[in-house]
Amino acid sequence: MIALLLALTLAAPGSVSGVVKDSTGAVVTGASVVVKPISGSEHVATTGADGRFTVDMPVDGDVTVIVRAGGFAEKSQRVGSGDRGREIEIVLQPATLLETVTVTPTRTEQRLGDVPASVSVLTSEQIQASPALMADDVLRQNPTFSLFRRASSLVAQPTTQGVSLRGIGPSGQSRTLVLLDDIPFNDPFGGWVYWSRVPLVSVDRIEITEGTSSSLYGNYAMGGVINIITSRPTRRTIELKPQYGNRNSPKVDFFASDRWNKVGAAVEGSFLNTDGFPIVAARERGPIDNNANVNYRNVSVKLEYTPTDRINAFFRTGYFTENRINGKVGEVNDTRWTTVNGGVRMRMPDGSDLQGRVFVDVQKAHFNFLAVTNAATTRNLVRLATDQHVPTNGVGGMAQWTKAGGGAHLFSAGTDWRWVDGDSREDAFVAAVPTVIVPPVTQQATLSVQRISGGTQQSLGAFVQDILTPTSKLVLTLSARVDHWRNYDGHNLETTVATGLPTANHRPSLLDRTDTVVSPHIGALYHVSDRVTGWGAVNSGFRAPTLTELYRQFSVGAVTTRPNDQLGPERLVGGEAGINVAPARNVSVRLTWFDNRVRNPVSNVTLTATLAQKQNLGRTRVRGIQSDVEYRLGASWRFSGAYLYDQATVTDGGVANAALVGKFLPQVPKHRGSMQVIYSNPRYASVALGLQFAGLQFNDDLNVNFIPAATLTEAGYDASTGPGLPGYAMVDVTASRDLGRNLQVFVGVQNLLDQVYFVQTNPSTIGTPRLVNGGIRVRFAGR
Repeated sequence: MIALLLALTLAAPGSVSGVVKDSTGAVVTGASVVVKPISGSEHVATTGADGRFTVDMPVDGDVTVIVRAGGFAEKSQRVGSGDRGREIEIVLQPATLLETVTVTPTRTEQRLGDVPASVSVLTSEQIQASPALMADDVLRQNPTFSLFRRASSLVAQPTTQGVSLRGIGPSGQSRTLVLLDDIPFNDPFGGWVYWSRVPLVSVDRIEITEGTSSSLYGNYAMGGVINIITSRPTRRTIELKPQYGNRNSPKVDFFASDRWNKVGAAVEGSFLNTDGFPIVAARERGPIDNNANVNYRNVSVKLEYTPTDRINAFFRTGYFTENRINGKVGEVNDTRWTTVNGGVRMRMPDGSDLQGRVFVDVQKAHFNFLAVTNAATTRNLVRLATDQHVPTNGVGGMAQWTKAGGGAHLFSAGTDWRWVDGDSREDAFVAAVPTVIVPPVTQQATLSVQRISGGTQQSLGAFVQDILTPTSKLVLTLSARVDHWRNYDGHNLETTVATGLPTANHRPSLLDRTDTVVSPHIGALYHVSDRVTGWGAVNSGFRAPTLTELYRQFSVGAVTTRPNDQLGPERLVGGEAGINVAPARNVSVRLTWFDNRVRNPVSNVTLTATLAQKQNLGRTRVRGIQSDVEYRLGASWRFSGAYLYDQATVTDGGVANAALVGKFLPQVPKHRGSMQVIYSNPRYASVALGLQFAGLQFNDDLNVNFIPAATLTEAGYDASTGPGLPGYAMVDVTASRDLGRNLQVFVGVQNLLDQVYFVQTNPSTIGTPRLVNGGIRVRFAGR
């Protein structure tokens, strides 16, 4: 096997080979190298541990070599036919954040420094510097990012993993659209995200658009867009990353690819199994509480076909399986998910760009919910409350046309379509008896009610955009989108098992509902100088309720939340403005103000101590300031920090919820921040130290839930903290060293100081304890 891999590294005659270095002369590993001939398809490679690359070129003539690497400005270099076969040297210079090229904010390639929006980019360098096993823990480096609850997806039930940026409407259902290579990644039934599906080892970068983006992307993008961009197939690349952590946590990530002239192929995936950890605070933990854990397998295959330099087509298919225990004896959920997507992008004879994509999701999810009979005392009595199976099918597609006009305009127009059908097939069990007593004395649960609740949602949207550059200093973006959707075939088929007769809630046909919204946007950016840029934008956005909010009920702890088939869309109107300053080549500072007003937000509204319902509230307001700074010292040191002040409150509770006015939105702290220091020198080692902190946040809409004083004291907190989940800070560290050109060893620690932090109340649950993992990274690339 080793001999075969070494044979593959031999450069072919007529190849383009070289070495990539930084300004100090140190080699740059993992850089993306694109070789473009005058005619024909481009070829892609990645630098190895020695900074070298080789690309076989079947055509003669001059070529252009483009090199991109995290933390460096893009470098383009012409290579003449006479230099073919010789090793060239390409020297990269440190990049400022504003030089990064992004695709997400405007759905087309644009330099970040010319985008009138708040955009953050996590590079492959930052991703590799994180000790996190899961993608959501990597994203927490950005304080605008949060899930519905503080828990990591390593142990959190998937339906609590809805994404929120800047605290806009946090809940299990995302207010943020997540994309994987421009394909929708959110769960089609509920909008949450399975972060274990993200192939971290092959992620090139993650682009985060933090303002509403409905004028281009429509539904889900009311709170922004996260686009996870993976590496394209490269010549003869193999990467394997096995690692092992405490709590019996082995994980393997892998990526392998190759290119044969016009065809590229890649396979990627990850396997993880962990014993997990208890999530109920030690003082409140009882015999029924065990470890929350996860076992998942994720594999996908990508194919690319580039018949000419004008046409690129791709196909991707993947299979994902996940099994979880949710922290109580017998409480589990499992998911099976098959995805298929593909598309084509063409450069037309008139210079315009035309692209289209289609995608299919087939998912089967299973959840059960246990009720603790004596939750406030010994927690040794538990019963099976409900058992749910949720089959979901989704189909969608998009088309987009882009053309430059007159030098000062870049026009885009496009359309998206999506169809989702799903049911929650639920067995409900008798509430009083039987029970399961732990140590276990098991009795057969008695089935009480069977229900099938679900429906179909179909949506269609179209958008137009014009990016104007009337002068070299001024950039204007104008866009608008219209979306229409229909909820139909809604039903709640509910029967009593003992009699076989329908219950009072049996409704075989729920009313259809249609809605249409228009989402405009205007933005402007002005380059005051080559070091100072000011920008602002006014946005409008929306989010349609998901099938789970319309039709599926669920339980968290002692509280059951009912759906609401009469929910209407959430609407947002907001603005943001910012200033970007680069006082020196190696320093960048950004400051952004935002103010968003949300009408009819969907929230979990408390009805009784054990019952809530999804309802449209009157209005909420989310406003604040975010800032970040980056400083590079030479080629080896990188210092960065970010802070978010977030004031998220209810301004109108509606007729039925007047008591909520002035209350803070649950799960949104006022203060969040992060800091990171990275030292990277291939001659010695790479070391990264990170800090994340979050202030107090409330657990419920009434802002009254609290952690018991005794539990707080045992965890080292002030017993007089009052309602809410107290703030905390957490330190991470990672270190790695190259051993030869193809091997790297690494070790990482999450929550280095083993800080206890609280995730929810009733019972008091806690987040990730100290996690230690280490392993090797083996890579053969581009030879």
